[in-house]
Amino acid sequence: MNPTRRTVLLAGTAAALLPSLPAVAATRRADATTTPPYASYWYPDSLPSGTPGTGTTWRSLKSWTAAGDADLAFNAASVPLAPRFTPTPANTTARSGQARIQSLVSFGPTSSNPSQGSATADYYALTHWAYLDELVFWGGSSGEGLILAPNAPVVDAAHRHGVPVLGNIFLPPTAYGGQLRWTRDLVQKDASGHYPLAAQLVAVAAAYGFDGWFVNAETAGGDSALGADMLGFVKELKALAAARGQRVTWYDAMTVNGTVSWQGALNGQNQAFFQAADDLFVDFRWTAGTLASSGTKAGQLGRSRYELWAGVDVESNGSNTSVNWDAIVPTTKTHVTSIGLYRPEWTRNHLPASRTPGDFHAADDRFWTGRSQDPSKPDAGDPWRAPAVSVADRSTVSGTPFASTFNTGHGLRWYEDGAVTSDVPWNHLGLQDRLPSRRWVVRTEGQRPAVSFDFADAWRGGSSVLVDGELDEPVVLDVYAARLPAGVDTVVELTHRTDAGAVNVELAVALGEPSAPGATPPYSYLPVNAVNKGQHHHRGRRRGVRVKSVNGWETVTVPLTGLTGTVHAIGVRLTATDGPVTWRLGALAVRDAVSTPAAPSGLRVTAASGGDLRFAWTAAPGDVRQYTLHRLLADGTRRFLGGTCQRAYFVSGLQPEQGEPAARFELRAVGELYTSSAPVTVTHPW
Repeated sequence: MNPTRRTVLLAGTAAALLPSLPAVAATRRADATTTPPYASYWYPDSLPSGTPGTGTTWRSLKSWTAAGDADLAFNAASVPLAPRFTPTPANTTARSGQARIQSLVSFGPTSSNPSQGSATADYYALTHWAYLDELVFWGGSSGEGLILAPNAPVVDAAHRHGVPVLGNIFLPPTAYGGQLRWTRDLVQKDASGHYPLAAQLVAVAAAYGFDGWFVNAETAGGDSALGADMLGFVKELKALAAARGQRVTWYDAMTVNGTVSWQGALNGQNQAFFQAADDLFVDFRWTAGTLASSGTKAGQLGRSRYELWAGVDVESNGSNTSVNWDAIVPTTKTHVTSIGLYRPEWTRNHLPASRTPGDFHAADDRFWTGRSQDPSKPDAGDPWRAPAVSVADRSTVSGTPFASTFNTGHGLRWYEDGAVTSDVPWNHLGLQDRLPSRRWVVRTEGQRPAVSFDFADAWRGGSSVLVDGELDEPVVLDVYAARLPAGVDTVVELTHRTDAGAVNVELAVALGEPSAPGATPPYSYLPVNAVNKGQHHHRGRRRGVRVKSVNGWETVTVPLTGLTGTVHAIGVRLTATDGPVTWRLGALAVRDAVSTPAAPSGLRVTAASGGDLRFAWTAAPGDVRQYTLHRLLADGTRRFLGGTCQRAYFVSGLQPEQGEPAARFELRAVGELYTSSAPVTVTHPW
């Protein structure tokens, strides 16, 4: 391990997101007519001298107010942090209650990072949330801003899966334009001895709906007085944050004497900061010895050793990175510390420019699940110790109604009821469903079929689950680990389609946990459909099963007759009668009754510039999963423009069509079961 190179990567990657700019001055914007909303970023107080680059806006956090934040409605997350449970591990090596995982991820550049997705499917659509305990929205640069608030789609997706998200405070090394005055700005005190920027940071996180801050002070030149001020600042930040349910992670860079000296350990140089914060990210310089001593010291301080994230730099080599895993997560002893993954978006970035969403997910599954591609069957010879090998997965599937259309948050098109309603590629993580935590557990005595998220077709959103293979023996695919109450009226809806071959489909439902880690859940199998070889007519359905066919997809409603209690696992069993088989799972729902959300109100255009429009509305009463915005054309067709969990949305590049004098728009609230409200409409004249 080359500590110098790795420190430069950590310190400099965010700075390198855009070319470095000259020493650059009070809120300034290079192009003040910008209409699109972007993720927010600030300097602590004073601004650089000069002029910001194109697309960059310089702002002072000290002068921020929620009332004066024109883009707050687009940037404020709306999904609450979901509670999680830990099912029986999928294998015998994954452990709960020991090592955890934090990821530092740059989802986009510091400036001009869209608030609500964009018109490309090429995006780091993180889906393996089940192994994460904390996500840091990484970024910042001396020429743009140093303090980043996560954008709403990332927070909404993370919260749906029970993962807290931290904003990033990056005080860069001087080699990357860092100025010590910005550190002093951050830790300035008012006349009463308090730290006004600490209160501002907590207010921002509360207004934006995320969960706290990652503090990374790497600007050299400080002294013991600055170190003391920084420690006082972190203590106050933590106290204020804790009162709002937020958290603080400290990065191992600045020491208690105010200098920057990466320790690669928890020791006397940084323990005061660790004691002031919730967690410590241990710099990449660690060794097996320093991690062992760090864990011991954490215990001596009355803290958990798993509040230490041992930094693992995967930006350059991803799952090909050589790591001394036994120093962090030994296979035969108690885990030593937790894991801090730096830049796992390598799984997207290392691929060629021609990459597809499928290419990305294949690389991402390799990273999180391992070479076996099956978390229940880890490959003992794999040099990359994937998270699924060491860390037990968690799930938030614990209440009804529950539904998923296996939407990963990006796609090549947008589908509704199996039909394309927009052929524009897109990404918006806030639209991501709660996804299967174990990808993919396949149980068969025969050949293992390929299982993946597929983007060539979908029931709703942009993706479906594709099972493709010979199916020479019956195959059981675990889909969800759950804690879903099942009563006399509970049904499971399965939306599926067979594209090749013929297959008998059964719903697999387990009312208890597996007998041991890695064991099969105690499934009961309920008929969904049965087919004769080469034919697709139905026979042998259970009484009460209802079937509806739309656009080639079949939705089957299966009563859980006699299976009352708590559903711990849901899967499917596929038995081919004519192979090879290509079969898609488009949606799954568990419910007692169907409910339709109330409509939103007050849809209006709040700003317009040509075909660029800002919309706002009043939230629908009751529970809403998301909102969808469509354009109603003169010929009666509806075109999907976008969806969001917020109460505001931006669209760009619209043009008059079909001779219309005005554009007509429809907004709907979408419920947990993907039922849609009546539309609320607005017209915008050209």
